[in-house]
Amino acid sequence: MPIKLGELLVKENLITPQQLQEALQYQKQHGGKLGYNLVKLGFVKDEEITQLLSRQYGVPSINLARFEIDPSVIKLVPAETAQKYQIIPLSRAGANLTIAMVDPTNVFAMDDIKFMTGYNVEPVVASETAIMESIEKYYGSVHSLQIKEEMDKLVETDEFGDDVEVLEEGDEIDLQELERSSEEAPVVKLCNLILTDALRRGASDIHIEPYEREFRVRFRIDGVLYVVMNPPMKLRDAMISRLKIMAKLDISEKRLPQDGRIKIRMNNQGKMRELDYRVSTLPTLWGEKVVLRLLDKENLMLDMTKLGFEVESLKYFEEAIFKPWGMVLVTGPTGSGKTNTLYSAISQLNTTETNIMTAEDPVEFNLTGINQVQMKESIGLNFAAALRSFLRQDPNIVLVGEIRDFETAEIAVKASLTGHLVLSTLHTNDAPSTINRLMNMGIEPFLVATSVHLIVAQRLVRRICKECTAPMEVPAHALIDAGFTPEEAKNIQPQKGRGCGTCNNTGYKGRVGLYEVFRLTDEVRQLVLEGASSIELKARAVEDGMISLRYSGLKKVQLGMTTMEEVVRETVL
Repeated sequence: MPIKLGELLVKENLITPQQLQEALQYQKQHGGKLGYNLVKLGFVKDEEITQLLSRQYGVPSINLARFEIDPSVIKLVPAETAQKYQIIPLSRAGANLTIAMVDPTNVFAMDDIKFMTGYNVEPVVASETAIMESIEKYYGSVHSLQIKEEMDKLVETDEFGDDVEVLEEGDEIDLQELERSSEEAPVVKLCNLILTDALRRGASDIHIEPYEREFRVRFRIDGVLYVVMNPPMKLRDAMISRLKIMAKLDISEKRLPQDGRIKIRMNNQGKMRELDYRVSTLPTLWGEKVVLRLLDKENLMLDMTKLGFEVESLKYFEEAIFKPWGMVLVTGPTGSGKTNTLYSAISQLNTTETNIMTAEDPVEFNLTGINQVQMKESIGLNFAAALRSFLRQDPNIVLVGEIRDFETAEIAVKASLTGHLVLSTLHTNDAPSTINRLMNMGIEPFLVATSVHLIVAQRLVRRICKECTAPMEVPAHALIDAGFTPEEAKNIQPQKGRGCGTCNNTGYKGRVGLYEVFRLTDEVRQLVLEGASSIELKARAVEDGMISLRYSGLKKVQLGMTTMEEVVRETVL
């Protein structure tokens, strides 16, 4: 098939003989089908290969993106078979089953499916990328299929896991003892598998969710949730109890939310790694939902030059954090990377001559040389109480996890005016509106104008996968509507990821920050004192050279770092 397809494409003048040789060489080094590699290299379009095969074999072609498949049809062909032959069942009519195939000459696949389902098989041609996306959509990812196989083996063989140790907050616990005390060996192995697999796939959160007739596990990867497995319902209570035991939670209490922490040491490709998981349980209608936040210190980006700041924005931010007093605020929704930005800032400021105190809820990462305090509302240790105590501890720099109320805001402002640098976060849509939020909390305009030096608003967007990036045609009017000038729109070549094994066929791998850095210049301070609205403040800031969140995103589209869809999803004009 590979050589034949190559010859067909050359014969139809869709590629040159030299491009064919390049693709064959690339195939030897990286594997995969020739058609997929030709598309990845940009020599030919997916649709052109599909149309050629359709003409060659006299088989109709189909655009799977516009086709919705009935779940009862999907169930006719197991996920493993669909993955093995790269096919997807489309529809059933009488004794006939229509399937979309990459290679309509594969008689072995058609015979297998005919034998398995009892239906006559009618093939249609679809592109490899479209079929892989459909398998992901209807069956779950390739990776989840592998985990499902592993899970089935565990339930059948009662195997144990010996490459993960559960740790106390400082002390080690012998996993063998935990295993011996557990009656359900497959559950121990399965929970360990979920925890370690989240690390290998680069997940930030694990969601374990019970429903009436379904029990599912999802991973949040680069800000998007993906279903990775559906364990048997009979394992539901055992799995949730196992995770609660690991997090030192009360397994008899199923009516109230609980919070805990799991610390494990695992062997990852011959290297020992220590990992923290923040665990939250919540009673739902069909059982307790468990969410685990993976706190992997190795993924903590403390180098501010790599976070995504524009050069000018980074210069202003660094100038503000190196001032001896005042407030620097970071704003954005939950999960926008505010903690990472603040940790990066205090890591730069962390010297033996500086006393840095932090009040956090929760403390996500332990940083050497920094005095970190965990909030405990139940005993009255909140942000305001911690801040008052900090001021008696001779601090140079104070980090407050979040300004939630007037009391915390008032103490933070006063601390910044009495010779301390205060770093904190708020939840606002953009940087200028933070000024109005502080005043709405009850802080006087003259205090806000005097204390605040700089405000950073940020968002996270997914990066285009470097392995499968390719040019994307976007109409000029769409680029102009998004915020580009007509001149910029002419000279821009937006990129997108085609989808490959590296990025799980999503086209994205990793994330990058968008930053809006709002400086309080003398003119802006005067506007604050006059009670200007956030719209007026933003207009003035843009005049002073502020790069808005949208324009920060557009710059990253120009650089081929992210896509227009990501920027439009996370920012507004």
